[in-house]
Amino acid sequence: MIIDAPRVSGGIDCKKKTAGRTFSTLVGYERAGLKSRCLRALRSQCGDIPAEVIARKQHTSNIINIKRVRVACPGADMTTDKDQSMDDQSPAVVFAAKGIDVTPNKDEGVLKVVKNQGEDGDRPMIGDKVAVHYTGKLLNGKKFDSSMERKKPFTFSLGKGQVIKGLDIGVSSMQRGEVCMLLCKPAYAYGSAGCPPKIPPNAMLQFEVELLSFKGEVLTDDGGITRRIKVKGEGYNNPNDGSTVHVHLEGRCEERLFDSRDVHFVVGESEDMGVPLGVDRAMEKMQKGECCMLYLKPKYGFGKEGRAQYKIGPNSDLVYEVTLNNFQKAKESWELDQKEKLKLSAAAKQKGTQYFKAGRYLQAVVQYQRIVSWLEMEFGVGKEQQQKLQDFLLAAQLNLAMCYLKLREYALVVENCNKVIELDEKNEKALYRRGEARLFRNEFSLAMSDFKLVLQVNSSNRAARGQVSNCQRKIREHHEKDKKIYANMFQKFAEHDVKAGKGKRRRGEDSGAMNENHQVAIKRRRRSQDHGQDCP
Repeated sequence: MIIDAPRVSGGIDCKKKTAGRTFSTLVGYERAGLKSRCLRALRSQCGDIPAEVIARKQHTSNIINIKRVRVACPGADMTTDKDQSMDDQSPAVVFAAKGIDVTPNKDEGVLKVVKNQGEDGDRPMIGDKVAVHYTGKLLNGKKFDSSMERKKPFTFSLGKGQVIKGLDIGVSSMQRGEVCMLLCKPAYAYGSAGCPPKIPPNAMLQFEVELLSFKGEVLTDDGGITRRIKVKGEGYNNPNDGSTVHVHLEGRCEERLFDSRDVHFVVGESEDMGVPLGVDRAMEKMQKGECCMLYLKPKYGFGKEGRAQYKIGPNSDLVYEVTLNNFQKAKESWELDQKEKLKLSAAAKQKGTQYFKAGRYLQAVVQYQRIVSWLEMEFGVGKEQQQKLQDFLLAAQLNLAMCYLKLREYALVVENCNKVIELDEKNEKALYRRGEARLFRNEFSLAMSDFKLVLQVNSSNRAARGQVSNCQRKIREHHEKDKKIYANMFQKFAEHDVKAGKGKRRRGEDSGAMNENHQVAIKRRRRSQDHGQDCP
C-alpha cells in the first residue's frame, strides 16, 4: 500500500542529503509531536531517507515541509511498547530504544541489541577462530545472506579483516551462546561501493548473530601453543629469529602466579633467561605493543622435568600473559655477508650442542636450523671456502637428523639425511641414521639396505652389522605374523564355504523332496481326472 506523508511543520526536509543520520531521529520526531501516521512512514523508510533530524524539542521551531514520500507500509503499527516482541518492531524503534554503541570510538557506527543472553564468562579475542550463525538484511527487511539457510555455521578469525568491520566489532562483544541484533552503518559495512547486486551503495545493514563457539589461534602443527590476543599490536613488523625482544610476562600454572617480570632475550635462546620455548616461538607472530595469552602444552613449557625453581611439576600445562614492549630485529640472511654467516654458524653450532647435551632437543633444532637457513644457498669463493661451508651445512643437517630421532619425528630424519646423501652419497652417519628412522617406521627392507650401505663404506661398523641382523629378524617375524593372519583368514573362508555348501545341499534335498511330492500330486490329479471322465 502506498501512503502519502502529510506536510507538517517542526522538522527537516527528509530528502535533503546530509551525513551522520541516526535512529535516535525517530525518538526526536515523537517528542516533537508528529502524528503516528507520519511516524510510521518515517520508520519504514528511515534507512532510505538521507537526512539528519534534530531530536530535541527545542529544534521543532524550524519550519520545514515533509514532501510526498512513497512508503511500502507493511500495515502493522510500529510502536515502542515494551510488551511488544523485538521481532514485531521495526529496526528503527528497536535500535533507538535499546541499541548499545559497541564501537571503540563511540560513533554509533555499530549498535547492538541483545535478544538472548549468553553464558557468563569469556568473550572472543582478536585472532580467535569463531563460529556463528547469522542472517543479514537490508533495513527494508530484504534478506541478502544467511548461514542458517546453508545449514552450516560460518567460521572466521576475529579481527583479521576476514569479514566487514561491523561484524568483527559486534562479535567481539558477545558471549558464547548469545543472540543479538547488530546495526552497521555503511562505514562499518560495505561503504559507498556496496556489494552488488544484493547490497546497494551506502547501505545500513542489520544482522542477527548467534555466537556458537570460539577458540584461540593455534601456532604449531601439534597444537602445543595457542594464542589469544588481548591488545592488538602496532603495525605489521614482527621479531625474526635472532631478534632481541623486551617483554613483560606473567606465568601461571593451575591459576597460581609463579613468574612476573620484565625480561629481554634473543629469539631462539629464551631458555637462557628461564623463559619456556613456547613463549620464544610466539615472538615471531607478535607486533610491538601486543598483549596476548599463551597456552602451552608441556612440550613447549617445562617438559617432563618441570621446573623446581618455580615449583612446577612434570608435564604441566602453563599459561603466560606476554606484552611485547619493544624489539630490535636481527639481520636477515640476505643482509649477511659470507664471513658473518660462518661466524654466526660456529656460534649456533656450539649453542645447539649445549642444548642437545642437556636434552633440550627442540631448542637445539632452532640453532641447527639457523645454520641451514644461512648456508643452504651459499657458494664459497675457492675450493677451501666451499669445503668449509659444506662442512658446516652437513654437520647441521646431521645434527638435525639426530635431534629428530630423539623427538621421534622420523619423516624429518629421513628428509635431512637425504639432503646430506645428495652432497655426500657415502656419508656413514647419514646412511646409518636414515636406516634407524626407517627401522622405527617398520620399513625393514629399506632399513636393511641402508645398514648394508654403511657396511660398504665401513665394514668394521659393528652397530650397522647388528642392525642388519636385527632387520632380518624383524622381516622373519613380520612374515610369520602375516602367515598366521592369512592362515586364519583362509580358514574362516573355508569354514564359510563349508557352511554355505551344507546349506545348498540341504536346500537341494528339500527342493528334491518337494519336486517328488509335486510329481506324486500331479499323477494323482491326472488319475482323478481320468476316473472323472469315465463317470456318466
